[in-house]
Amino acid sequence: MIKRFYALVVCGALVVSMVGCGPSSDTSDSSSNKNKGNGEYDLLVWEDQDKSKGIEEAVKKFEEEKGVKIKVVEKTYANQIEDLRLDGPAGTGADVITIPGDQVGTAVTSGLLKELDIDDSTKEIYTDSAMESQIIDGKVYGLPKAVETQILYYNKDLIKDEELPQTTDEWLEYSKKVTKDGNYGLLALWDQIYYAQGVMSGYGGYIFGKNSEGSFNAEDIGLNNDGAVEAAQYIEQFYKSGVFPKGIIGEQGISTLDSLFTEGKAAAVISGPWNIDPYKAAGINYGVRELPMLPNGEHMGSLIGVKSYNVSSYSKNPELAEELVEFLANEENSKARFEVTQEVPAVKTLAEDESIMASESAKAVAEQSQYAELTPGITEMNSVWEPIDSALQTIATGKSAPKSALDTAVTTIKNTIAAIKK
Repeated sequence: MIKRFYALVVCGALVVSMVGCGPSSDTSDSSSNKNKGNGEYDLLVWEDQDKSKGIEEAVKKFEEEKGVKIKVVEKTYANQIEDLRLDGPAGTGADVITIPGDQVGTAVTSGLLKELDIDDSTKEIYTDSAMESQIIDGKVYGLPKAVETQILYYNKDLIKDEELPQTTDEWLEYSKKVTKDGNYGLLALWDQIYYAQGVMSGYGGYIFGKNSEGSFNAEDIGLNNDGAVEAAQYIEQFYKSGVFPKGIIGEQGISTLDSLFTEGKAAAVISGPWNIDPYKAAGINYGVRELPMLPNGEHMGSLIGVKSYNVSSYSKNPELAEELVEFLANEENSKARFEVTQEVPAVKTLAEDESIMASESAKAVAEQSQYAELTPGITEMNSVWEPIDSALQTIATGKSAPKSALDTAVTTIKNTIAAIKK
């Protein structure tokens, strides 16, 4: 258990870069790199939204040591690859970006990322799964700074710690008792594979199998095997029984789920570390735990999403950009980011750090990470999301039986992958 904990834990230090003596005042998504040639700055960094303070001191130190100037702009990390597709060729893109690990494969295939010259001793700093997300065909294209995995949030004013259900069956029965007058028990977005895979994996369902060397095998899809179908049938009970409101199905589901919890109308929700601050700001007296057990005795799983620092292939200062990536992601600066952002670093030696484990949320992420799996970072994953989510939504709304819906989804996924490879 301890070994697996080390191999998986890392929930995110969302780092950021500042300019000169402090953070850049420009936090819009429209800033550009056009003045780079005039010496305004040496590197442009796109950091995640609201996270730039996490690396403020690190950037200052790097600037002083290297005699350079760095500009940091906050952008939603999930959109940075698409922005780079346009801004990179135009010469206005960032030198260093931060992206989800499951986008690395696509970005490499598209020629957007520079291969990094990272030695083995540096790679060994990070947890195995986090580092794995940055390696494509044996080549390194980034360094992990954070990971996210799902945890259970519960409202302490609605349910006491000692009354907390320990299994999903117990949560189902509890939810049936309290669901009335617009109030609910446990809510989860199981009409999306990102969340539903936590149930499906416990029954033996999987997205992609693996080859003998450990790489993902896109020809082996386990989203409609017997275990996946059994899991979908179990998930179906939560929708059929009415303990999940219709409003949490589809694109607006996440907003509805968050609203119900922050308004004190849901006793518990399955979400991620990104909601630690928003839920706190909403004034909810919440606790956090790892996810519950499944009826078959298996622990509910989850997907780990790795966040990383990567160098754009369009960078005019690629060597300096690579140095900055290594600097920001090192042990010292990873811990400093945690102290500001409260996101668990992707560094092995910090897994037992007292200041990190003293955080209830960091501890919950660490414990759940023992049961988590890496989100596939290969290009073929892009063909999975929409078909399988559509299948899960037809199951949730009762429009299709689980086996039929999953069979259709897998057929669509296979056909899409095959068409792309032609």
